[in-house]
Amino acid sequence: MNKYMLYLNSKRCIGCHGCEVHCKANKRLPVGPILCEISHEPLKMAGGIPRTEYQFRSCYHCEEPYCVPVCPSGAMQKRADGIVFVDQGKCIGCMACIGACPWGIPQVNPETGKVVKCDYCLDRVDAGLKPACVTKCAAHALKFVKLLEVG
Repeated sequence: MNKYMLYLNSKRCIGCHGCEVHCKANKRLPVGPILCEISHEPLKMAGGIPRTEYQFRSCYHCEEPYCVPVCPSGAMQKRADGIVFVDQGKCIGCMACIGACPWGIPQVNPETGKVVKCDYCLDRVDAGLKPACVTKCAAHALKFVKLLEVG
């Protein structure tokens, strides 16, 4: 079975935040929740040249997600392909998943009072497309890859 992963080539990333913008647009999110985030490391010298590198952060889609078992309504789920997602129809906004995630990935959508998180744009993945953040990466630094599960 295939598992998925987002990968950032930090040498290509220009820090334009296009991934963040297109993620929010695709999910129709208001100001506030950020499902993927670009940040940069402090400036450092490399071979006498000042450099900075960008880092990408979104849900890790854990093998054993902390958020899924604490959800009392069954809204937080993990698919067979490893994608962890929130069933918005079942979410009651209790925020148990937010407290359970050690990385603070799930967030509240202030317009709905329900939890949102990166789900790799599962509607797009199911249609054979890449997540919005990947397709709109101006520098082609962000990749969506399938990992073959061994065993």
